[in-house]
Amino acid sequence: MKLPNLLRILLVALIGCTAHSQTYFVHAGEGNDSNPGTAEMPFRSIGHAVALANGQTGAGPLTVKLLPGTFVLQDKVVINPVRIVTDSTRYTIEAAMLPDHPEWTPEQMPVILSVSPNNSETQFPHSTGFLVASAHVRFRGLKFLGNPNPSVPFYYPITKENPGLSDLEVTQCMFVGDKEAGKIQGGIWAHGPRNTVSHCVFYECRNAVLFFMNVDGFAIENSIVYGSYESAFWFGPKDPEFTFTNNIIAHNANVIVGPPDLDYRSALTNSVITGNDGYIGQWSQEEQKVVPTANPRITERNLIRKGTVTLHENMDMMLPKSHLHLNRESVGKDLDAGIFTGKQAESID
Repeated sequence: MKLPNLLRILLVALIGCTAHSQTYFVHAGEGNDSNPGTAEMPFRSIGHAVALANGQTGAGPLTVKLLPGTFVLQDKVVINPVRIVTDSTRYTIEAAMLPDHPEWTPEQMPVILSVSPNNSETQFPHSTGFLVASAHVRFRGLKFLGNPNPSVPFYYPITKENPGLSDLEVTQCMFVGDKEAGKIQGGIWAHGPRNTVSHCVFYECRNAVLFFMNVDGFAIENSIVYGSYESAFWFGPKDPEFTFTNNIIAHNANVIVGPPDLDYRSALTNSVITGNDGYIGQWSQEEQKVVPTANPRITERNLIRKGTVTLHENMDMMLPKSHLHLNRESVGKDLDAGIFTGKQAESID
């Protein structure tokens, strides 16, 4: 082969591999899946946008931006891109306007509602909203409601089944369950290392976060877990290294469910843990419920175990900007827990 031809082939290959971003916009009310998916002409369905993003080749960020509205999932949405994504070039599904924007209001937050029947047989029949089948995936600025389909016993808005996949980030999201009408069995159920949950709110889910297999390096930070009626967290049998800081864990049935010989050397730090019925528990196969664990070993640093935690619940015609965040008189206001960060967090009352 002549050198000029070889150079031309290499140049074409390099151009094909050049990192470039791809962004699609979705509007549940006014979009159309025959549109090009731009901000001016968005798609209508998340599934369509994700399928197109999954098919993109090369390298570079993939982003699906959701405009305000309610998105109804008829089946699970699988995130499994062909494109190479990394820590710095993530696959992101996020609100078009994030909570820290000065013009943000609760009406700007996209709502995800699943009505799907059981759509997975992994371990047991259950329904999944988003199935993350890739590393380096991020969800940001979304509100997840439960699944009202009466045929579904277990619903998980975000699931990552493969314990070999790393780096799932869920930030500035809300998970709002209703056990009577639209239950959430677990807001996030994930395997694999380096999962991060930060600046999220979990309200009246059965469980908030379930991290089980190969979950070293996970982090739960600046989040509120309130009213879980089984447990705030389920953690796996291996002693993982984790970061747990600046969280508000209040009025839950239990705080952590783990193995009978629970021995976690990583510390729960700088958090409020108060008003919960139980602390550390284990699942009893005989009783089919969580029971207290005898002599669990877990490290604590700078925890607040006394004081009242109340939230801004829905009492008016429109949701306040501080909806489901701490009231002024609540303990832990200085921890900046909730969906806002930086100066926005300081201004929320």
